[in-house]
Amino acid sequence: MSFQPRDWRIHPPHLFEGYRSTVLRAPSQKLIPLTGSLSEHQGPAFTAAAAPPGESDLTRNGRVNGEPLGERIIVTGQVLDEDARPVAGTLVELWQANAAGRYIHKVDQHDAPLDPNFLGAGRCVTDAEGRYRFLTIKPGAYPWRNHANAWRPQHIHFSVFGPAFATRLVTQMYFPGDPLHTLDPMFNSIADPAAQQRLVSRFDIDITEPEFALGYQFDIVLRGRLATPMEEGHR
Repeated sequence: MSFQPRDWRIHPPHLFEGYRSTVLRAPSQKLIPLTGSLSEHQGPAFTAAAAPPGESDLTRNGRVNGEPLGERIIVTGQVLDEDARPVAGTLVELWQANAAGRYIHKVDQHDAPLDPNFLGAGRCVTDAEGRYRFLTIKPGAYPWRNHANAWRPQHIHFSVFGPAFATRLVTQMYFPGDPLHTLDPMFNSIADPAAQQRLVSRFDIDITEPEFALGYQFDIVLRGRLATPMEEGHR
């Protein structure tokens, strides 16, 4: 099987001076490509059982005794290969901060309230057209101490699994019109402005449900000239 060559220029580098933690964790020597075994490239695979019914509805999958707080949004799109063909049956995971900009994680000590009815994570498997759909709460911005008065834009993390654990890709989705984009080192570690914009979702009135939730479109292209920038661990 042949693939179009990956254009590394559109992906964030391992070392980006403005993103402080990369200075500490980036490799200091040239990486050595490793050839995986056949089993590593072909499994284990995910089926629909990996995403039970309801896992894609973040307004319900963490509910304890009420509705989660914040603005409901629908996030949907297609997972596409390098030739714009839909990738069916692939597991898509999502995780995010709550409406106040806080994650349910012991390391997150941001002085913002936790939401007892919001888990902040979900999953689904793409359909025959490679489409996924989540109902969630729009995440808040939050401080992250990378530099003076540093704030992360509103964003959602996505993880896409291929036919095996070794083929997992991770990226982030941003929202249109956010003034923090130009100030965010993670966003700006991608040098190509066109590639940056492929991380910004598109508001879609046709996805929007009246009197219920705004809709956003975000396609994930795995490879090729129009690939979505990924947080990849290999070069």
